[in-house]
Amino acid sequence: MCVSPTRIPDMYGALLLTAALLLPSVNIAYADAPPEHATVGLKYLNYQDSQSGDTSITRGMTRDRIAVNALTLESQVPIAGKWLIGATLLEDSITGASPAYHSSGFPAAAHDAASGASGELRHAGDLSVTRYLQGGSVTGGVSYSRESDYISRGYSLRGNLSTDDKNTTFTLGAGFNDDTVDLNRQAVIASKRQVEPGKKHIYTGIVGLTRVLTKSDIVQLNVGYANGNGYYSDPYKDPDRRPEVRNMTTLMTRWNHHFEGTEGTVRLAYRYYSDTFGIRAHTMDVEYVQPLHRGWTVTPLLRMHSQKEADFYLATNTASPSDPTPVPATAVYYSEDQRLSAFGALTLGIKFGKALGRSWLADVKYEHYEQHGSWCMNGHGDPGVATFIARSVQLGISREF
Repeated sequence: MCVSPTRIPDMYGALLLTAALLLPSVNIAYADAPPEHATVGLKYLNYQDSQSGDTSITRGMTRDRIAVNALTLESQVPIAGKWLIGATLLEDSITGASPAYHSSGFPAAAHDAASGASGELRHAGDLSVTRYLQGGSVTGGVSYSRESDYISRGYSLRGNLSTDDKNTTFTLGAGFNDDTVDLNRQAVIASKRQVEPGKKHIYTGIVGLTRVLTKSDIVQLNVGYANGNGYYSDPYKDPDRRPEVRNMTTLMTRWNHHFEGTEGTVRLAYRYYSDTFGIRAHTMDVEYVQPLHRGWTVTPLLRMHSQKEADFYLATNTASPSDPTPVPATAVYYSEDQRLSAFGALTLGIKFGKALGRSWLADVKYEHYEQHGSWCMNGHGDPGVATFIARSVQLGISREF
């Protein structure tokens, strides 16, 4: 699901941080020993999103919204053939403004607090330690993310157990996130909203099975559950009041198939998501990794997503599209956040990689994302929400020691 980077923590960021530590890769889930060499990698990401047909400006025009520049340092170090330490450090800068409601309500100046402040700087990191045992492994992890109005602290523990033939691996994991929302008191004062700082706790669990079917096929099935309690409302959107309990269920299945003739590998993944907000989402990923001559690889990718709207989502004000939707007198919860609407989305991308000698690897990746209300599976998205478009470019380089 694509969401504005400034508001990722408000929606799914804490869950994603924990899930990143819990979910085993289909490529390494059955490994019974750490890699032989240490690696260090550096990645740069440039992201820009925009909306066209916005009801608050001239229809047909495209308006830039959020721009992100992120730098990530990654490393993993094996120790004594039994341990693996992994660490990631991230710094990103975010500029621009997101709409105060639906895709409308852009402030005159990008620094208006009601839009979710410009010039945001975020720091994040995670650390994991894996102990390899006879027939399995145990991994513990911590994560931390901070920006002016959001702090997230995550903790996770995961265990893998393989059968004697190493063809089947069982995974069991648990995680916890402790989040503090809306620390920026100046933004609250500027927006004239009486919003008190909120706490949010998220407990996550996952059960997984990875199976090597043939020398060319490996499949994986993961079932995850998360219970969130606390502050889920968005202080930068008005009106916005969301339930303080959110239970989330995820089913993910993956299949990798290797083609001996071309030495290429296709990676297929399907994810089903549901929560007590009423959202039901389907996501399908397709990637094909093709090695080329002289150390080159090319990976085209396709991602399709569709979701149902939240039970308390308020559709666009048809009487006056550029104004907030009146809240029904009987409504307990309500939100005009377009990320809670029904929509469909398509992502197209391509990645090129190049081995530079024996130790270096460089890559570049481009993705284009487009979201429409009419693209949802049932075809009943909010027609008043503008088309959302995003593109990202990622550059990476790593070295093996």
